[in-house]
Amino acid sequence: MTADAFSSKHTVQKISMAEDDLRTRIKEMMVQSLMLQTPADQIGDDQPLFGAGGLGLDSIDALELVVSMEKTFGVGVPNSEVAGRALQTVNSIHDYILEKRERPAA
Repeated sequence: MTADAFSSKHTVQKISMAEDDLRTRIKEMMVQSLMLQTPADQIGDDQPLFGAGGLGLDSIDALELVVSMEKTFGVGVPNSEVAGRALQTVNSIHDYILEKRERPAA
């Protein structure tokens, strides 16, 4: 294996682990800030957060989640339209945080 191939493979593994760590941090933030009865390790990455088929969060939980995201990750949610897209699942929150970290002015 060449040094470039090793470096590239190592970078991909680092990114993957960092993304998994971010998902874990999101779940832990949700459990703590929303006082969920569901343990963080039992929240699925693609599990719906709102409604009867998911975690069952409501609009008050959404507001608390937005505040917690800003405190924990430094990422705000400017309006309800953005919130509707960003707060669907752990994966959608994850993607939104990464997007805002890459383009903070957007």
